[in-house]
Amino acid sequence: MQRRDVVKLGAGLTAAAGTVLGTAGTAHAETETATDAQSAARAIKRIWDRQTENAGGTWQGTVTLVDGDGLVTAVDQASTSVQTAASMNKLGIALAVLDKIDRGELALDDRITLTPEIILTGSGFYFHQTAYGDEITVANVLVAMLLVSDNTSVRLCGLVCPPAEINETLAAKGFTDTRVEPNPANPSRMWLGDTTTAESADMLLRLARGELLSASSTQFFLGVLSGLSGYHDGFRREMSSAERSRIAMKYGADDANRNESGVVFGTDGAPVLVYSFMSQFEDHWDNYGATHPAVAAHAKMGRKFLDLADAAGLGGTTALFDPQDHGTGTSGL
Repeated sequence: MQRRDVVKLGAGLTAAAGTVLGTAGTAHAETETATDAQSAARAIKRIWDRQTENAGGTWQGTVTLVDGDGLVTAVDQASTSVQTAASMNKLGIALAVLDKIDRGELALDDRITLTPEIILTGSGFYFHQTAYGDEITVANVLVAMLLVSDNTSVRLCGLVCPPAEINETLAAKGFTDTRVEPNPANPSRMWLGDTTTAESADMLLRLARGELLSASSTQFFLGVLSGLSGYHDGFRREMSSAERSRIAMKYGADDANRNESGVVFGTDGAPVLVYSFMSQFEDHWDNYGATHPAVAAHAKMGRKFLDLADAAGLGGTTALFDPQDHGTGTSGL
């Protein structure tokens, strides 16, 4: 499928963010400091330029700081360029399923039968079972899809919220470029489709601000995305467990594409930074691990971006999320 470079201003986040701060220089110290949102944005831009140049490939990116009621753009690089979303678009699928739950047309405890013919191998855990017939809840499916990126869970979601309905929900919520691709041969099947960094970041920020779903669905969504049993190769790699639990994120990889989007919360539960990275590489197609240059760059940026956000004393006015609820205690096992 030929990719499209969309030359328009993205809705929501990009439009509200303002002017991009800072430009790349020829040399920078390894240590970046910040005292406020403006200096943090300039430092983040320098780090972005340095790390993406070192990694190679083609990049699109959005990084926005939340400063009270305002937004400060740190990175806006080809942010409306429509690219392969890969598993990052599982955010949009989950959003549509949870919106259907909020409308009372579905419930987290509704059950789906896990049949052999629906199993898709290659990611997650359902295909490891080898024996099927389970009656699993919609909640189980969403956790599998968001926490460990299980691909069978996409097919299971399609049984209760078909791709046409997913795209209708995304359109109704103001997303114009984020779409799954329906399978013409089966109305409940889909490919994961396209998105932009502007819309992926906007989705997470609006979710974190309680603007997309009910309070209970928002808590469920963010709780799974910040789970400590999830993906840690990228942005969260060089962090403590407590720091990791402050970041709700989703990773996506397919062939040449390495993508990741997330929202960083302060210790008070208010969002302080939202990011979305997409990149395409001519090589490294078969490396889905932490040594991929893009994923290594995500890790370096994540550590530094979190430190800068904390140093700048950023904080929003909406606190919907308690990172302390997502520990990994083992008492009683």
